[in-house]
Amino acid sequence: MTAEVLTRLRPRESMPVREAYSLQVRLNRGTRRNKKSLCVALSLLIFGAIGSTKMRAQAAPAGIGHSSFQAGLGFSGGPHYGGSRYYGGTFYTTYDFTQHWGIEGDIRQVNTTADNKLYERTYQLGVRYVRHYKGFINPYGKIMVGRGVFNFSNDSANLAYNIGVLGGGVDLNVSRHINVRGDFEYQHWKGFPNGALTPKILTAGVAYHF
Repeated sequence: MTAEVLTRLRPRESMPVREAYSLQVRLNRGTRRNKKSLCVALSLLIFGAIGSTKMRAQAAPAGIGHSSFQAGLGFSGGPHYGGSRYYGGTFYTTYDFTQHWGIEGDIRQVNTTADNKLYERTYQLGVRYVRHYKGFINPYGKIMVGRGVFNFSNDSANLAYNIGVLGGGVDLNVSRHINVRGDFEYQHWKGFPNGALTPKILTAGVAYHF
């Protein structure tokens, strides 16, 4: 009787084991399918985000968000006070906050070729309008105001005057970070004795573009 009972019980004991194994197999398959679905969803999300970014970049109008900064040194000269020619150096910097509009600041000193200690020093700040052609030619015009210091012959006087400046020129992009410049300025020194002082200055310069 005991053997018969045991024989009848063995199949019943083994049935839960088979069911558990079958359930585990189904769970594993479901887990693998879920992982594949998750990977596919993540891939689609990533590619969608990249495509959306490219579309926004292509749709952005040219010039929006454009900014440009450069700083350079130049050699300056031209006819000045008394008909003499003056030569010297210029430090200039520009910051274009849009594609066409920006600001410029210059510091310049030019000395006469005569041995009489005459010199002119100017500090200028103003706005400029620039155009861009063929990717490297950048003509501009500028209006500036500032302060000019004139050292008279043999240190007889050193006086400062308000000045106004009209000018223009062209910046050429030689490389990604190097620009060369040709610049012309017409200056008006207000209140200068014996009539206004109106220097005309040419500058050739080289700048580093950031």
